[in-house]
Amino acid sequence: MRAIPPGFVRTFGDVDPRAPRLVGRVLATTTERVPWHRVVRADGSAPLGEEQLARLRSEGVPVRGGRVDLARTRLPT
Repeated sequence: MRAIPPGFVRTFGDVDPRAPRLVGRVLATTTERVPWHRVVRADGSAPLGEEQLARLRSEGVPVRGGRVDLARTRLPT
């Protein structure tokens, strides 16, 4: 997660294609300070809703209809 620069996102599946749910679980339970808000669902939606979208918007990530524009902001793997 720390390798994802501001203004970009990755999906849970981008982080680990074999275990995207595990990625979510780790992010939900870690005590480490990581930019968790830069990881979204495969459809561009934010699991933590408006709080997460607000953080992404503040970094310049385009959001439309409650979803991140993955075509413009998804960091290549």
